[in-house]
Parts: sequence; structure tokens; C-alpha cells
Amino acid sequence: MTEIDQASKIGEIIEAYPADQRFALAALQDMQHAFNFIPEEGLAALAEYLGCPQAQLYSMATFYKALSLTPKGEHIIKICNGTACHLRGAMNLATELKRDLGIEPGQTTEDGAFSVELVNCLGSCALAPVMVVDGNYHNKLRVEQIPGIIESYAEGVTDHD
Repeated sequence: MTEIDQASKIGEIIEAYPADQRFALAALQDMQHAFNFIPEEGLAALAEYLGCPQAQLYSMATFYKALSLTPKGEHIIKICNGTACHLRGAMNLATELKRDLGIEPGQTTEDGAFSVELVNCLGSCALAPVMVVDGNYHNKLRVEQIPGIIESYAEGVTDHD
């Protein structure tokens, strides 16, 4: 996306909301969805539009785990490390992802294809351990399944039911 396209998209997102600070989080979420992160230009434009300090928006963007100020990968992998998942081997899944992708949780691959996040709970305790990739749940995972799942997303397979 060119800078002009990005600026245009930012403007589109911002202008979809009234110039009222109570819509700040919604606009930030829309930017996150559109760009896989919140561009610095987006924070500045939103602050100007809402008439609030950019630091206020920055604090929101850094407080919420769903928002990021750094680019995320095309595919976002979330590994649940809640109690049930942890007890059933979530950290073994994280270790396998590190081996396959060469990154730690919280990082993005150099090619921008994958980001890995370790999260507190995905709400699927009965199906532990759980990993979510691009919103698709992979339940009762075993370490040996990880390479195939990663390969399918790398190849663009979209049917993960």
C-alpha cells in the first residue's frame, strides 16, 4: 500500500466516526484491522480529528493487547497459555513454532508472513491446547500438527474447518 493509499484509508476510517473522543477506540480498532497495526500517521490524524493529545491515543494503543503500534505478520498466530492449555502443553506448541518459524512469541518473521502471540485465554478450555491462526481455531493440538498448519497458511489454504 502506498503512502497516499494509506493516508486515504486512514482518513476514511476516521471520518466514519463523529469527532467525539468516545469513538477513539473504535477508530483505532478499525486501523488495526485495516493495516495489521496502527500507523503513527493514523494516531496523529485521529488525535487532530478528535482534538485530543496524541499521547492519550498512544496510551490506549499500548494498553489494549489487540492493538499494536508495530506491523504484524500477514498471519497472526495466538497460542493460548491459560491454565488448561498450559497444563496440556501450550509451551511445547510455542517451542515448535519457534523451531519452525525462527521467532519467539511477540515477534514477526522477517518476511512479514507470521506473527506469534502468547495469550492468557482463548475461551476454549475444554479443547486445550488451542491455537488460533487468523481467527481459525485449532483445537486439541499436538506438536506434530504444527508444521502442517503453518505450511497450509504459508501456501494460502483458507479452508481450516
